Amino acid sequence: MLGKELRELRERKKRQAEELAGPEDKVDSYTAESISTKLGFSRSKLSRVEAGEIPLPKLADLVALMDEYDVTEPGDRDVLLQIQRDSLKSEPLTSFRTVLPSGMPRYLGLERESKRIRGYENNVVHGLLQHETYASALMGSAKIVEERTTEAVERSVQARMERKALLDDREVHIILTENTLRTQIGSPEIMRAQYAEILRLCEQENVEVQIIPEKLSTYRTGFAFTLLDFEDLGSVVQSDGYKSITMWSKPSEVKQYQRQFNAMAKAAPGPSQTPAFLMELEEKLWK
Repeated sequence: MLGKELRELRERKKRQAEELAGPEDKVDSYTAESISTKLGFSRSKLSRVEAGEIPLPKLADLVALMDEYDVTEPGDRDVLLQIQRDSLKSEPLTSFRTVLPSGMPRYLGLERESKRIRGYENNVVHGLLQHETYASALMGSAKIVEERTTEAVERSVQARMERKALLDDREVHIILTENTLRTQIGSPEIMRAQYAEILRLCEQENVEVQIIPEKLSTYRTGFAFTLLDFEDLGSVVQSDGYKSITMWSKPSEVKQYQRQFNAMAKAAPGPSQTPAFLMELEEKLWK
C-alpha cells in the first residue's frame, strides 16, 4: 500500500512537470531511478519499494520522499507516516481517514491493482454488481442520517459506477445471500433493474456470481468482506465498519477468510444456476 501510494504521488508530480514543460519536452526528472539518485538511494530502491518488494523502514527516507513530492499538508503526512509504521507490523490496519494524500481512496487504490477480486455480501448487493439506480437509492436513503449533500451522494454513485471498469479485465467472483436480493432498495423497478444488471454481468466469462438460498442449511459468515489477490504481492482482506475500513494482510488471517469464502462457494449453487434463481425470485417478488 505504501509503495503504490508513493508511486501515485511520484507520477502525479511527473504529470505536473510535463504540463509545465509542454507536449514536446521530455521529462525524466520524476522517474523512480532519478528520484533514487537525487535522494541518495540505490538505483533500484524506489522501484522495489513502489512494487512492494521491499519495505521502507527508515523514517528519514519517507520524509525525504514526502518533501520531494510536495506533500505538505500535516494530515496527509500523518497518513503516510502511519502507513509506513503499519507496513512494519503484522496487525490489521484500521483506517479512519480513507482518502490518501494522492486523493485516491485507500481501498480503491489497492482494488484497481488487483488481479482477482472475491467478495461476500449478506446485506446489500456488492458494489461492483450494483446498477446505477440501485446505488443511487441506497446512498440516497442514508443521506439525512449521514448528513451528506446531494452533490456528495452523486459523486459517490459516479465513483461506484467508474469502479465497474474493473469487471472488464480481471477475475471477479461474488457470493450474495438471498437476503440481499429480497431486501427492497428503492422501488420494484429499481430491483428489476438490479437483477437485470447481475444477469448481464453473469454473461461475462471473467465474472461469477453465486447466491446462497435462504433455505440452504450451510455455513455462512455474518460479516461481509472482500479478498484482493495481486500478481506479485500477498493477498489482503477488506471489511467495512462505521467510518472505517479494516484490512488484513497477515497470511494466517487471510487464509481464514479464504477458507470461509471457499466453504460458501462450495456449498452454494454454482454460478450457472444464478440466472434461473434470479428470474424466479424476480417473478415472485417484483412483478
